[in-house]
Amino acid sequence: MKVLLTAVNAKYIHSNLAVYDLRAYAEAYGTGGAQVEIGEYTINHTIDYILEGIYKAKPDVLCFSCYIWNLDYVEQLMDEYHKICPEVPIWVGGPEVSYETEAFLKEHPQVTGVMVGEGEETFLELCESYAKAGIGEMAEKMNLSGIKGIMYRAGESLVKTGAREPLDLNRIPFCYGGVEDFRNRIIYYESSRGCPFRCSYCLSSVEKTLRFRDVERVKKELAFFLEQEVAQVKFVDRTFNCRHEHAMEIWKFLIEHDNGVTNFHFEISADLLTDEEIALIGQMRPGLIQLEIGVQSTNDATITEIHRTMQLDRLKAVVRSIQEKENIHEHLDLIAGLPYEGYETFARSFDEIYALKPNQLQLGFLKVLKGSYMYEHATEYGLIYRSRPPYEVLKTNWLGFGEILRIRQVEEMLEVYYNSGQYATAIRLLETQYASAFAMFAELGTFYEEHGYFGMGHSRMRRAEILLEFAKERRPGVLPVLGEGLVYDLYERENLGSRPAWAADANEWKQMTRQYGKNGKQSHIERFFYRFSGHRQDTASLPERLEDPVYVRFDYTRRDPLDHQAQHEYLEYSGE
Repeated sequence: MKVLLTAVNAKYIHSNLAVYDLRAYAEAYGTGGAQVEIGEYTINHTIDYILEGIYKAKPDVLCFSCYIWNLDYVEQLMDEYHKICPEVPIWVGGPEVSYETEAFLKEHPQVTGVMVGEGEETFLELCESYAKAGIGEMAEKMNLSGIKGIMYRAGESLVKTGAREPLDLNRIPFCYGGVEDFRNRIIYYESSRGCPFRCSYCLSSVEKTLRFRDVERVKKELAFFLEQEVAQVKFVDRTFNCRHEHAMEIWKFLIEHDNGVTNFHFEISADLLTDEEIALIGQMRPGLIQLEIGVQSTNDATITEIHRTMQLDRLKAVVRSIQEKENIHEHLDLIAGLPYEGYETFARSFDEIYALKPNQLQLGFLKVLKGSYMYEHATEYGLIYRSRPPYEVLKTNWLGFGEILRIRQVEEMLEVYYNSGQYATAIRLLETQYASAFAMFAELGTFYEEHGYFGMGHSRMRRAEILLEFAKERRPGVLPVLGEGLVYDLYERENLGSRPAWAADANEWKQMTRQYGKNGKQSHIERFFYRFSGHRQDTASLPERLEDPVYVRFDYTRRDPLDHQAQHEYLEYSGE
């Protein structure tokens, strides 16, 4: 009896914690003889490729883990596989199918049943039931009514069993023993479930209980990742620092056992951070942890309406305090399409958070998730959203579709020119020409649209050229310094194979290259008539052109642990 847990991830580097937890739990507590295997794919694989893999695995029971990013793929796979092997029961689970399960089963007659909500105990009991019934036994002929947390077909009827009690997280065994399967991938890890907040756009608000894994158990498991020198461990805890003692214990452990390689990612509430926690974070190796901070909006009416708890002034103070140590990668989030947030108020939210200069500012769009408060009140808010996953908002009572499109252009320009970290100096120079960063990215997006640059693949060099075209047309006063700023940005990232067309002839300072460029392609010497800082700090005005040039050496053997840019130093010319 083989049960196949199938995951279709968004990217190859991602791993699916859910299916690994289900297998580990079932194997630890006995499956009645059922063999549990995992099949992991990505949405970049073709349907044919995944279908072939599932068929060759020859499962007796097939299970899918369903999310907004993979539901379309899963639905196609279920349909095609059922045509080939109609005798194989198909079960689904995950947040995308745990709500409105009756409608889902009616729309998908090939699906035997749905595991609703938390799945470890449910999956274990399903494995035991199928193992007991024997290979080929269909669910209609089995008595599954004693298994809590499912809805399934029984003849022509749909049967929903009672809700399952929340699981003690300490009962879930460590699921990542075979870490060799996770090289060059992100490992997702969970030290708590649930969230103390009730934000109306989030499914975590539906989870009524907040539970923690024993901190000593957590330490042992993190030690395994550290010993294996895993590249990144991403905590999926919704608000990692909601319990002070829990967060402090784990962060202290990471400092004491830091291997100099592994990075840990945490989603936190910045305004909840205590002075003690901030001081501890300040002691960490640059790159040991990165923090994702959900802001979503700075509009008071919006924050109130979405039931979010946030002290904005405290949040700003904490973000700036953490930045002072220059050792933590900060990632701040905004959501467009929330109630009472129109185009102008969203622009203000954007400018207010952009001014904090996080390493990344993620501009997302409201997803109207089944089971969430937003979903239940969609009519009240005038939420029109896509019928298919990821159910992104199209318009609201406060934001029209045309405005959504304009914000999408801002999002793309933000990703290309700010979040990529590849044009940091150039963007700081452009900022001096605008009262609003949002307006700057919006105008850049308009320029892309007018010139037909959207929907095309552009090289990094071509993106720089487009920025120069934009400045020439819209802000010509910044052109001289912008050209050098882009040269700085390009060489700060890598030693270019081909020189920018607008850059000065490097032969003009070949004597400097001979004197200071001692390690070949691992360094580069560049001349500038402007002095650039190389940091994401506010630039109040354009720098003055220098009478005498300065020379910068970019060292590609030494990189900043937060943004991975080459270390640089200004040189003194001593002649040949």
